Amino acid sequence: MDIRSIIAPVIQDREALEEFADALSDRAPQIENDVARLKKSPADREITADLFRAIHNIKGDASLCKFELGAAVAHPIESMMSRFREGEIPFSDLLAELILLTIDRLELATDALLAHKSVENLHLVELVEGLEKLAQIPAGDVDHHCADLIELVTGFAPVIGDISSRPPRVATPKSEQKNASTDLHFFRSLALQLESRSPLFKGRTMRILRLALETNKAAHLVVDPVQLEAAVYLHDIGMMLLPEAVWLKVGKMTDEDKLALRNHPGFAAGILQRMPGWEAAAEMVAQHHEMPNGGGYPKELQSAEICSGAKILSIVDAFEAVMLKHIHRGKNRSVLRAIAEINACDTQFAPEWIAPFNSVIRKTIES
Repeated sequence: MDIRSIIAPVIQDREALEEFADALSDRAPQIENDVARLKKSPADREITADLFRAIHNIKGDASLCKFELGAAVAHPIESMMSRFREGEIPFSDLLAELILLTIDRLELATDALLAHKSVENLHLVELVEGLEKLAQIPAGDVDHHCADLIELVTGFAPVIGDISSRPPRVATPKSEQKNASTDLHFFRSLALQLESRSPLFKGRTMRILRLALETNKAAHLVVDPVQLEAAVYLHDIGMMLLPEAVWLKVGKMTDEDKLALRNHPGFAAGILQRMPGWEAAAEMVAQHHEMPNGGGYPKELQSAEICSGAKILSIVDAFEAVMLKHIHRGKNRSVLRAIAEINACDTQFAPEWIAPFNSVIRKTIES
């Protein structure tokens, strides 16, 4: 392995890298599907051959496109699959999770390079070195090594499961917040109307609300929980004022779609701004797509200009989106890989809120 190709990958041919990214996007869902099938039927030789071929093709694509990082990541996975195919190691849940995590990391790395961003936060050196060791260790040590490597790369022990569906503990409005309970009931009804637009959204509001309130609680209630609850209910309600063909679109969005979506925070914030007592919630909604580095929208605010509630909402909303990412292609993303992706986006979210959010997720997956 040429460590330089991982620490500081060089784009030798941007057009070729774009072709690799497209090919990887096509192959990733098939790998996800094959891994799920193989977990159910590990003795199936046909599925084994399909998965081995898909990974081998990724390595071949990377070589053809002169993408050394892609080949370096794919090669040890291919070696592991070769060992499984020959009956040397079992196909366990941990091995399956590690394969999927690696494909996720390769997708993130490719996207980052195309966007001229650093890949340092993806821990690719540790991942590839760990995979190469894994391709050679005794069969009895494979699961233990998989668990250690997953935790090293993601920061989380590999407890595989789903986010708890228990209802959140909503806050009690303060006495000066007149009609707050009635307003919140109305806001919640609007959020449920949004959910009804797609079966993918079922339960979304309560999942986001629980994570937002518990993250705020983990940081000792920096944000008014009643205002935060209102912001959760209405932060995406502006979507309903856009054509459904835009916000319910399956697959990649066009530049025109993305431009249209930039309007939805303003629509939702406008509703709250016109209702006395919800000014703080309106600010959270208006800013929930801003980023600390100024790369967000609609006003490209810097970190100090973004309110804390918006920073919380940005993280939990993105986490929910990652959990649903590519669901149209049958991708069942685990909590562990979703939180790993959130943590890898080191410029998108406020660093002071990542730790409280992580603590909430850690309790969820370890309970």
